[in-house]
Amino acid sequence: MQRFLAMVAEPQVGGESLMATIKIAVLPIAKVFTMCFLGFLMASKYVNILPASGRKLLNGLVFSLLLPCLIFSQLGQSITLEKMIEWWFIPVNVVLGTISGSLIGLVVAYIARPPYPFFKFTIIQIGIGNIGNVPLVLIAALCRDKSNPFGDSETCSTDGTAYISFGQWVGAIILYTYVFNMLAPPPEGTFHIEEANLPIRDPPKDGAQIPKDDSPEQVPLLTQDDLQSNSNPQKNGKMKQLLVFLYEKLKLKQILQPPIIASILAMTLGVIPFFKKLIFTSDGPLFFFTDSCIILGEAMIPCILLALGGNLVDGPGSSKLGLRTTAAIIFGRLLLVPPVGLGIVTLADKLGFLPAGDKMFRFVLLLQHSMPTSVLSGAVANLRGCGREAAAILFWVHIFAILSMAGWVTLYLNLLF
Repeated sequence: MQRFLAMVAEPQVGGESLMATIKIAVLPIAKVFTMCFLGFLMASKYVNILPASGRKLLNGLVFSLLLPCLIFSQLGQSITLEKMIEWWFIPVNVVLGTISGSLIGLVVAYIARPPYPFFKFTIIQIGIGNIGNVPLVLIAALCRDKSNPFGDSETCSTDGTAYISFGQWVGAIILYTYVFNMLAPPPEGTFHIEEANLPIRDPPKDGAQIPKDDSPEQVPLLTQDDLQSNSNPQKNGKMKQLLVFLYEKLKLKQILQPPIIASILAMTLGVIPFFKKLIFTSDGPLFFFTDSCIILGEAMIPCILLALGGNLVDGPGSSKLGLRTTAAIIFGRLLLVPPVGLGIVTLADKLGFLPAGDKMFRFVLLLQHSMPTSVLSGAVANLRGCGREAAAILFWVHIFAILSMAGWVTLYLNLLF
């Protein structure tokens, strides 16, 4: 007992006591929880000033404007050709995290035996973490504290945002290719088997299910009928057939979402010295545009947390996963995936793949393995017809992630400092 109290009170690596490290790790989580709770309160039936329609508009504003502005300004200011080469392991880490998480999800799914047809769904909910929104919020909250171990608040926030943004384009490709195909409905055409006997007009041949909510972002951008009519050789040439084929297979329009476009523009313009000086330096003639993006980007964090808290107001809903499967997904995502990620990052560090001495770089890599299930994977699940189950998982995973993230961040800060 005395040894434990001494360890808590005495300075550890980097001059911080264990209690001070816990405080640094827990305070950002507490800030995130507070803002989410306010969003939850605003969306509750007792206040009801952030209804479903309002949350939908707020989500669209964040995704289409505020998040791209944040990515463009922060990544563009930080990126150079040398840094792009130096940061090559960030997208690789995202891919390795998806592979390792999916393998863990496969093992958990075999043990938990989720109800048919949610086997692949279980794998995805464990394998795909939130590598963008939640880490951005966590880094911003951590860097805002002057006692953070990463030094200057502005440099800490800029570097952390740049590292996270640099991996988002890979995450989007994974979401709209791997996740989209893994969440395809079963041969019955629906995840809710008891509804399979309902009449369905012209069901899609590839098993894609159009959800009941026919809002624009829920309806597939190109239906099967459109593909068939466009691929008619009597009406279209071979070039148009090829374009339609590429569109269908690669799903380019789904991949090229506003945050990804912002990442590509920031990397393209940031690595060219002429454009970087023109747009991203404070004395450049076009810096007013970047400065406007910075102002808009600062609004992203509170807006997305209010929207996330509001989205949790519906609770677990009418999920058919069952307690065992839900608990298995939470356990796998929050407790089994992070240790494997820690092993991946540690091995990469030992092999010399990571920039020497950059602790924020390592911290971001570790965060990519420690986040709750991706919110965007829930959007894809909604598109594929299993939105209710995805909403239930997102609700419970984010509730328990408050505790797990605090624990993992405390461990990471102790290891790094």
